[in-house]
Amino acid sequence: MRTTLILWLYFLLPLFSLLNLTITNTIATSHQCLAHQQSLLLKLKSSLIFNPAKSIKLIHWNHTRDCCQWKGVSCSSKGNVIALDISHEFIKGGNLTSLFKLKYLQGLNLAYNEFNSDIHYDFQNLQMNLRHLNLSNSGFMGQIPTQISHLTKLETLDLSTTFTSSSQHGLKLEKPNIVEFLQNFTTMKELYLDGVAIPTKGDEWCHAVSSLQSLQVLSMSSCNLSGPLDPSLTKLQSLSVLQLSHNNLGSPVPEYLANLSSLNTLQLRNCGLSGVFPKAIFQLPSLE
Repeated sequence: MRTTLILWLYFLLPLFSLLNLTITNTIATSHQCLAHQQSLLLKLKSSLIFNPAKSIKLIHWNHTRDCCQWKGVSCSSKGNVIALDISHEFIKGGNLTSLFKLKYLQGLNLAYNEFNSDIHYDFQNLQMNLRHLNLSNSGFMGQIPTQISHLTKLETLDLSTTFTSSSQHGLKLEKPNIVEFLQNFTTMKELYLDGVAIPTKGDEWCHAVSSLQSLQVLSMSSCNLSGPLDPSLTKLQSLSVLQLSHNNLGSPVPEYLANLSSLNTLQLRNCGLSGVFPKAIFQLPSLE
């Protein structure tokens, strides 16, 4: 009897060890979505108006799968939703209340939809963690609200609209103006405002953007910007991309642009600059 028991243990112990290892690995690698986070996402889906025939993300959100496995959703190791990408989902509008309760969001992408509304002031509810916000070509209109400037941890902000005509803008920066709007973005690295109406004199908008000392990308094409360009732009020593096409800068090409030593992309098409193009700009070692 004793011999039989020992033989059974001999065969079963490796099996128990294997079972224990499998359970441990499952617990260690599973980032299961928290129930209240999944509930908020499902409420968001139900409140949005979108085309299910064209949707590739929202259409698959349901109770049968962990929300951390849904397309467009990324979670932390604790199961909180930290990134949400529902761009290109043919959204025509709806209620975003549930979205603004996802307090752990670090990245949010609503680009290429048709919300056809103002930007809601409740975006400020995401100020605790939000670092990347993309609302480009998403159908938002009117004045950009002051509350967006409360998102002080933003590193990337894209409010661009590339489908507007030169006489019509979807978004505008008047009250607050660009000076007031940018003053809190101390960590901003990439700023895209293409197509936003910015009725501000050259020295004012140049000083406003030059306060963003960490800025690497500045894209402000088709913004109705006026000139002249101000030397304060040379403070942006980390700037690698500068795009100012389709504005009315009305001045000679400033030679001090050659002092932007990190510049690799420079776009100045149809922006009202004149005169001889400075050779020193062509000699920038990083310019591509």
